[in-house]
Amino acid sequence: MKKLLILLALALAGPALTSCESFLDKNTDPNSPTETTPNFLLPSIISNGLAIQYFSEQRVSAITQNVASRSANAGGIDQYFFTNAFSTATFNNTYFLVGGNIPPMIKLAEAEGSPYYVGAGKIMMALILSHATDMLGDIPYREAFQGEKNFSPVYDPQEQLYGDIDKLLDEGIVEMSKPASDNKRPFYSAAPILYGDILYKGDASKWVRLAWSLKARQLQHLTKKGAKYDAAKVLDYASKGFQSSLDDCVLQFQPVVAPLANTTNYFGQTRANFNTFTYGANFIKFLNGGTFTGVIDPRLPVLATATSVGADPGRGGGPLPTSVLTDFYSSWYARELGYMDVITYHELQFIKAEAAFLANQKTVALAAYREGIRAHMTKIGVGGTFTPPAVTFPTITPAQITAYLASGAVAQTEAELASPTAPNVPRAIMQQKYIAMFLNPEAWTDMRRYDFSPDIYPNLVFPAGASADAGGQFPRRLLPAATEVTLNTARVQGLVGPDGINGLSPKFFTQKVWWDQ
Repeated sequence: MKKLLILLALALAGPALTSCESFLDKNTDPNSPTETTPNFLLPSIISNGLAIQYFSEQRVSAITQNVASRSANAGGIDQYFFTNAFSTATFNNTYFLVGGNIPPMIKLAEAEGSPYYVGAGKIMMALILSHATDMLGDIPYREAFQGEKNFSPVYDPQEQLYGDIDKLLDEGIVEMSKPASDNKRPFYSAAPILYGDILYKGDASKWVRLAWSLKARQLQHLTKKGAKYDAAKVLDYASKGFQSSLDDCVLQFQPVVAPLANTTNYFGQTRANFNTFTYGANFIKFLNGGTFTGVIDPRLPVLATATSVGADPGRGGGPLPTSVLTDFYSSWYARELGYMDVITYHELQFIKAEAAFLANQKTVALAAYREGIRAHMTKIGVGGTFTPPAVTFPTITPAQITAYLASGAVAQTEAELASPTAPNVPRAIMQQKYIAMFLNPEAWTDMRRYDFSPDIYPNLVFPAGASADAGGQFPRRLLPAATEVTLNTARVQGLVGPDGINGLSPKFFTQKVWWDQ
């Protein structure tokens, strides 16, 4: 796995466009150049582009019941008290911090003849748009990124956006498949200054595999869309995607070193975003024998603690009083210098397994499903001690993985992949995917595609004291961002869900997005 340095400060986003004025005339300050080059724009696009996901996950993790409030009736996100502000970081970072820099970088790269920078720009644009539309539904694209030329871009239909995203990925693959000799400048450099591809350190083939993996993910979202879904294509795309966990697209956190700030884990103790949360009981029961009777998952003391019991939304609970440091900070994914999975090999294996199941290729499905479990357990099972707080994670041995794969928690035959009561539902695949996608907002997409099925998620509960705006329904999208409600009001009001509720309504989060219908 290639480590990604977090560059959340805009120091590498390109020098500021400033000038100094002398007494008699204007001169150009050599320390503040008025132009930049693609290699200095790409690091910020990558780091901030991948970071968008964790802003969403602070909200989504409560919807998927990966986490829940430690206090009863706290009136927060786990009880579906949504606000437009919950979506602002996801939206604003997509458009202002990241998306606005991509077209200029692509233009510069095309002008100078650096196709790898063009390709990376297109793939990153596809990645941030795919995440934003899956969280929010219809969003601006074709009229977006024009700055002062258009402050009120139209919202493109999600179906159209999916086509645009797929086209961006295809174009990115073409650019990234060109010979390295076609590039005017190196795609990556660590010395004398870090620039360029900080994700894969100049390996264009991994960018190609990332693009194919994203294509597989996005097409798999269309399982409700009839002829628009093509399982055979998903399998083809997956075969060209990640080949191992070494290809994973991850956000690697690092110590805070001036002038950088906020580079430690968004889920960690230093950032203090999850002080009031413990694990969701729905999640913990998949690990502690509650769902798979008598089987303790070796991942339990890695993903949580051996004694974590979790809480149900709105009901409070958990093993610790609220005055004690939350057990959530004992998670492998809450390590201060840990990483966030954006899209990974183990996810791709579960995508492959589901597509093969739906295509009635059950032998392929069973093998991919088991490989997804093995890959995830291997990835997080390397052990180690981390602070703060002081947590020693146990190693998950090959013998433990073998034993778990042979246990009652894992399907042993093709027939066991399906739900006993619904033969067309790949229950075993989706349950193990849910475990492996801990803190990844893609888990919410799966829940929506399967309508929060109690067959797949037997411990999922509707929150006690839930917001009246939910109307007894699980959330289907985030509300429009607060900035858009204020500055692009007419366009937001024009968003109308299948129940006729418009985008300005506090109930809009109950409206299904296009692929969910």
